[in-house]
Amino acid sequence: MKKLLAAAALLAISATGSWADGVAHYVAIHVDENDPQVMNMALNNAMNVSNYYAAQGDTVTIELVAYGPGLNMLLADRSPVSARIETMTLEMDNLSFAACGNTHRRMSEAAGGDLALLDGVEMTPSGVVRLIELQEQGYAYVRP
Repeated sequence: MKKLLAAAALLAISATGSWADGVAHYVAIHVDENDPQVMNMALNNAMNVSNYYAAQGDTVTIELVAYGPGLNMLLADRSPVSARIETMTLEMDNLSFAACGNTHRRMSEAAGGDLALLDGVEMTPSGVVRLIELQEQGYAYVRP
């Protein structure tokens, strides 16, 4: 009987996907608007999610993907939230930023030269495709 109860408990624990603390979570946050309120909300979401899971003893990997007018968030000379991104990047090793290469190319052409990204921002060929890839890898999708 003890073996049966132990097996049932093991099955119940494995069905929830959690033995105890230490569950890994993955979140993709999308910004496609040139609106400081939306940008700050996305950063708030990243901070709140990170703090929540840390308090639970879990880990979370967060990638913020910007494209279209939202790419302004990640441009060195245009971002209204550059100081906040710099601080968060230093404080949160679980947060990364991806800039859409398609949007960057079009904006750079319109500006007459290559637009610089903030330090630490990675270029991805397509922001939309990157979001699809992340979702296919099991990332939860958040749009502020």
